[in-house]
Amino acid sequence: MKTLRILVAEDDALIGMLLSDLLTEMGHKVCSIVATEAETVAAAIAYRPDLLIVDARLGTGSGIAAVETILSKGFIHHFFTSGDTLTVMALKPGAVVVGKPFGEKDLERAIQRVQGVAAPC
Repeated sequence: MKTLRILVAEDDALIGMLLSDLLTEMGHKVCSIVATEAETVAAAIAYRPDLLIVDARLGTGSGIAAVETILSKGFIHHFFTSGDTLTVMALKPGAVVVGKPFGEKDLERAIQRVQGVAAPC
C-alpha cells in the first residue's frame, strides 16, 4: 500500500493518538490530529491530505458536516469512524464507515475501499 498523508479528526485525544500511532506503523504520515469541525476544515485546506479519517460526531460540530464542507471545495478520499454506524449510514448512504472499536485490518480495508482498490478478505 502506498504511503498516504492522512488527516485524523477525532475528539477523543487518546483515540486520536492511538490511531495516529497505528497509521504511522502502517507506513502512513499523519498530517494532523484535530478535534472540531472547524479545525477539520482548516487543516484539510492547510495540509491537503490524501485521506481524511473523520469521527462522525466531534465534540464541537459534526465530522459529517466538516467532510461536506471540504468536499464542496474538491474531492478528498475519506471515511468515517463511529460507535453508531447505522446512524452515519442513514445520514450518508454509501459512505464508508468503520465501527468503533476497530483494528489495523479494519483500517486497511477502509483505506483500500475508499481508494477503489479491491480489499482482501
